Amino acid sequence: MSKLTLIIKREYLTRVRKKSFIVGTLLAPIGLLVYMLVIIGLSSYQGSGEIKVAVFDEANMMQQMPDEKGVRFIPSGNKTLEQLKTAVVEKQLDGVLRVPRLGNFQQKDHTVYYYSDEKLAPEKSSLIERRIASKIKEYKMDSLKLDAAQLQLLDAEVSIDPEGIQGGDENDQSKYTAGVGLAVGGIMTFLLFFMVLMYGQMVMRSVMEEKTNRIVEVMMSSVRPFDLMMGKIIGAGLVGLTQVVAWVILSGAVAFIVPLVLGIDAAQMQPPSMGPGVESMDPELMQDTGMRIMSELGKQNWPLIIFSFILFFLGGYFIYASMFAAVGSAMGDDMGEGQSLTLPATIPLILAFYIVSMAGWRNPDSSLMVFASIFPLFSPIAMPFRMAFNPPWWQVALSLILVVATAVLFVWLAGRIYRVGILLYGKKVTFKEIGKWMFYKG
Repeated sequence: MSKLTLIIKREYLTRVRKKSFIVGTLLAPIGLLVYMLVIIGLSSYQGSGEIKVAVFDEANMMQQMPDEKGVRFIPSGNKTLEQLKTAVVEKQLDGVLRVPRLGNFQQKDHTVYYYSDEKLAPEKSSLIERRIASKIKEYKMDSLKLDAAQLQLLDAEVSIDPEGIQGGDENDQSKYTAGVGLAVGGIMTFLLFFMVLMYGQMVMRSVMEEKTNRIVEVMMSSVRPFDLMMGKIIGAGLVGLTQVVAWVILSGAVAFIVPLVLGIDAAQMQPPSMGPGVESMDPELMQDTGMRIMSELGKQNWPLIIFSFILFFLGGYFIYASMFAAVGSAMGDDMGEGQSLTLPATIPLILAFYIVSMAGWRNPDSSLMVFASIFPLFSPIAMPFRMAFNPPWWQVALSLILVVATAVLFVWLAGRIYRVGILLYGKKVTFKEIGKWMFYKG
């Protein structure tokens, strides 16, 4: 067994056996479980209870107002406004709503007044506003002798259905194509950013720990610095992949078992509705939309997307993990001073994520996104996002070639920095000195 293999094995087994790794791996599905229980609890939360509101309608527009969730509307009857306010003071009512007369029908903004010493919750305030606005609209329609059914015919909803010039299924698109592409690309971008950053920093911490504990001095007596660095990079990567696989399996088990054990309806796991007054979606429309989205997902070139995802992850990981390894070897005992060295390794990664978040979501094929998907420090994050939109093959090929070449170059440069910095103690290192280390002979 080669020395590199032994280092990879040691790095991997040492970390997966740590309590911190085991606890961290188990916390993810537990966090998912807590999230599911919180969503279930929030979906059944009824707020601050029902309030009784008297409606003092000066223009007789409201007529009978049906109760809403959390608000009970009570007609004022023959009582004056002062009498209703007294009822509020005596706790017979929670508040009085005064609706003034309309100035003219051309007026769009209307103000109603709510009298109470208790604060009105924002949710109930919005509910009352929507209900009053609906009643004013009905009053205007009745006064102008307008037919509500005919007015609804004036409403129009427009959606773009893209059609390719050339025939064939590959050019057949729908209004869901762009949304599905953005979702797939966004998920891949987030996973790549999270994984590359987390595992790269894991390599840096591993290097710093062994340098601080002086273990590396013993290991360097029998192992080449480059082999030691590569062993840490590959070992940490395998540790990260193990954790991801464990998270996927455990999270899937939690998401499948919890609803069965607790007897939870799938509808309870959905986000709460926008509130009263907002029309709910037709179940048949929701089912049709779901089928169309699944159809669009099926049209994606998943073998190519997954293959490119793996290649760009490996390329990005080796680029940034080698940078983090070099930074870890150059850091001294003062961690605060050494944090500035991490900027060159983190800024390109964060900048690539922001480019995708800001420019990619607007136009995946913009000039900035094309540049980001080819530039090797950005492409491990940007190109997988564009893969869901079928970029030209030459751009994908060029991006892969540059990523692989850059990964090889960065690993070689990091190895030359590592061999000097790993044995250097008690000195604050500058970028100028790190640049000199790359060209030391020996």
